[in-house]
Amino acid sequence: MRLPRRLAELAVAAWDREELGGIGDESREEYDVRDDAAELALIGPAISERGVWDGEEVVVELDVVQVAAALRAAR
Repeated sequence: MRLPRRLAELAVAAWDREELGGIGDESREEYDVRDDAAELALIGPAISERGVWDGEEVVVELDVVQVAAALRAAR
């Protein structure tokens, strides 16, 4: 899969981020944002481990779960 550099960098950063503390009360919008971030984070390790940078894009082989996460993150 080819991903824009910015999206790939966000995925890696989302995966590397440490969560300190638990999740408190949140609105539906806050839940949706957190859920989107989690989807994006799922492709971070693949990009870090086997992504090949090609200019402003990264090319990475993803399994079916990661492809679905990438598609949802790109929306």
